[in-house]
Amino acid sequence: MKTLSENLQTYVGYDCDVLVAGGGFAGIASALAAARNGAKTILLEREFMLGGLGTLGLITIYLPICDGNGRQVSFGIAEELLKLSIKYGAQDRYPKAWLENGTLEDKKKKRFEVQYNPHIFAHLAEQLLIEAGVKILYGTSVCAVEKSGDRISEVITESKGGRCAISVKNVVDATGDADVCAMSGEDVCTNPFKNNLAGWYYGIGKDGQFLRQLGAADIPEDHNGENCVAPISNKKYDGLDAEEITDFMINSRKKAIEDILAKREAGDRNLEPSFVPMIPQLRMTRRVAGVLELTEEHSDTRFENSVGMVGNWRRKGPVIEVPYTCLYGEKVKNLITAGRCISASGNMWDIMRVIPVCAVTGQAAGTAAAFGVDFADVDVKKLQEKLVSDSVVLHISDLEEVK
Repeated sequence: MKTLSENLQTYVGYDCDVLVAGGGFAGIASALAAARNGAKTILLEREFMLGGLGTLGLITIYLPICDGNGRQVSFGIAEELLKLSIKYGAQDRYPKAWLENGTLEDKKKKRFEVQYNPHIFAHLAEQLLIEAGVKILYGTSVCAVEKSGDRISEVITESKGGRCAISVKNVVDATGDADVCAMSGEDVCTNPFKNNLAGWYYGIGKDGQFLRQLGAADIPEDHNGENCVAPISNKKYDGLDAEEITDFMINSRKKAIEDILAKREAGDRNLEPSFVPMIPQLRMTRRVAGVLELTEEHSDTRFENSVGMVGNWRRKGPVIEVPYTCLYGEKVKNLITAGRCISASGNMWDIMRVIPVCAVTGQAAGTAAAFGVDFADVDVKKLQEKLVSDSVVLHISDLEEVK
């Protein structure tokens, strides 16, 4: 293989207390929490819109922040962002019972979830971060890191202006693909099952605008086939190679247009696509190998170092307390993760990759990052006290006290 030896001088353009890589829901929550806790915070986003898969990827369903049995389990920024997403109205799945003082029985019938408008949410999230004092850098990707011993000292970025280094104290990897972990030498794991092709799109037809969940979709087990989507390809994708991701995007758009043309032939003659995905709808690619690895057997388990809770979007009942130690690894001391690249394996990885989890883990990671010490040295009790003061509920046993 032909190689090049580069001798680069990269200017240091910024410095910050907390650098958040990735502007999806996990990155939004991380940056918001860090800034609100007094940290000088920079958020990097390689695209030009916040929200990641939840906006540009058109996966615009804020999955449940409840357990399916009438109990809300995710609070704090997770609840705040859900309500923000429908500030000017819901597209679908409006959780009336949860937002308008419904009965327990009503809450059991319909989970606390919603479908929202991606453009409005991205704008509102942007304004929320700016108001909190976060510096957002769009069109900016992490391409390398510099380390001093077992800590990241600078994050190297690429943007329209070229290469630029950012001096950092702590880093939150919210890239969704554990990119910073991989670049910095932290232990990572890849998804052995790979990803199915998805081609979700918005269309406007005879019945108005609709969201078409084409291909891979998040369908709860209790739907008994209702709204289940048939596979649209036999090919599986790792999602960590440029050629492969290109193939994913080409085929995703191809399947979406074929679906639209088929619907026209079936009678909806004026059907038009209004929005196709701008980023690949890949669910699980790479994650950190954390101090603790969450598995499905950890459902309904009490963790003394819990930093929040999430429900199981796949089925009603289970509640997962998120232990602090599943957010970071053992090799890079000032690096923590949030969102779908936290340490969870098997079915639990699938459970822990969705929007509510991104918000819960993002708030925990950003708050911990604002403490200004290496993550293994964070006083977990003080971290928990801060999270509780910011409306997070930590343990299943605490839910009885929530009204």
